[in-house]
Amino acid sequence: MEMPVPSPKVLAKKARVVSRLSQILPRDAVISTPEETRAYECDGLTAYTCPPLCVVLPSTTEEVSEVLKICHAESVPVVPRGSGTSLAGGALPTADSVVLGVAKMNDVLDVDYDNRTIKVQTGRTNLSVTGAVEDDGFFYAPDPSSQLACAIAGNIAMNSGGAHCLKYGVTTNNLLGVKMVLMDGTVVDIGGAHMDAAQYDWLGVICGSEGQLGIVTEATLRILPKPEGARPILIGYDSAEVAGQCVSDIIKAGVLPVAIEYMDRKVIEVVEKHANAGYPQCQALLIVEVEGSPAEIDDQLGVIKQIAHKHHPVELREAKDAGEAARIWLGRKSAFGAMGQINDYMCLDGTVPVSELPYVLKRTGELADQFGLEVGNVFHAGDGNMHPLILFDANKPGDLETCEALGAEILKLCVEVGGCLSGEHGVGIEKRDLMDVQFAPADLEAQMSVKDVFDPAWLLNPAKVFPLDVTASRRVLQRPAA
Repeated sequence: MEMPVPSPKVLAKKARVVSRLSQILPRDAVISTPEETRAYECDGLTAYTCPPLCVVLPSTTEEVSEVLKICHAESVPVVPRGSGTSLAGGALPTADSVVLGVAKMNDVLDVDYDNRTIKVQTGRTNLSVTGAVEDDGFFYAPDPSSQLACAIAGNIAMNSGGAHCLKYGVTTNNLLGVKMVLMDGTVVDIGGAHMDAAQYDWLGVICGSEGQLGIVTEATLRILPKPEGARPILIGYDSAEVAGQCVSDIIKAGVLPVAIEYMDRKVIEVVEKHANAGYPQCQALLIVEVEGSPAEIDDQLGVIKQIAHKHHPVELREAKDAGEAARIWLGRKSAFGAMGQINDYMCLDGTVPVSELPYVLKRTGELADQFGLEVGNVFHAGDGNMHPLILFDANKPGDLETCEALGAEILKLCVEVGGCLSGEHGVGIEKRDLMDVQFAPADLEAQMSVKDVFDPAWLLNPAKVFPLDVTASRRVLQRPAA
């Protein structure tokens, strides 16, 4: 399909904005040709694409500030972008927007082992934060499945978690301070290398705000000493509901594993072909990992195995060594990529009370049958953060729409049982029209009023998070015609 030809007025504005940005940034930091901007026309939610006006790749906070000053003066929307791994369309551009990527901002600025903190530029990838301190016996706890590629900027924007968040918490529990640039170019420092900042909890507002309030360029993160040891076990069941009940019973027993991960038969089969992890043939698989001293590990696993045996597993296997443990986790970490090799899919992110897992898994299967699509389940079972993968054919007319309709019903189900729309992927464009399922009009108004304070003209990450019909007047506020 041919793209519409921009009007002379739009082309003139693009030329003016690109010219001004080129005066403050190096030549290779401004990308404006259609061929080059194509790489930025979507993120991990590839069902939707839109080429931006242009892309900028600053290297310092000062450059970010100058870019935002120009865009603010020109009334040009700005879409922040980390590594582009968002699965909710969080970094999807609009045609009139400048994409501001932080990929070049990846330095370690400071490491303080005495106070267990590290300060980094936010373009640094999640896994490389641990890479900077692991030789000294430390690690950064949040570990999304995309940790090899995803940036700290995106982790902060979406409050990302990961397999080990059951014990260590998500990004907000490991974020101590940020340097952030507001839409008008003002640079602010919030929090720092201490446990709790005085006065209002601005850090709690910023973490998870999806680039709606400002662009975070630096972050002070908590690092932790590596545990003495860790050991996972595999527990296979012939029923998804039974596996869900096992998870609930483990949590009720007061044991705190570092992770409890879930995969269903569809995902197990695909992952096994991809990663050769040695997974058993079963309907549902749990990976439960504990850590500590050898005695602590044995004690915790003893309790977990006792609970697991009450539910009659088809297989229960404890990792014998580090190699087997790594293979177990390789399979889980490969799940999303492996599924992508066989099918188009949409990955959801609803969160439910752990006690509701058996019912939600059963009902999800019923909904999948009703809509005529397959669903593969792989998720962080310990905290109820579900990731149903809805398989569809992007080349089949109507399949995407059916997929979206099924996804909406699954997310409504999550809210119905006392959960929420998103655990770590964010709302983006994927869930924005479902926000009124979880929030009353007064709740949404309160959230939007916060954005009014930080970004009065609503130029940052436009058309995200909030339903379009309730933000129309705000999105044109103080925006002169192009």
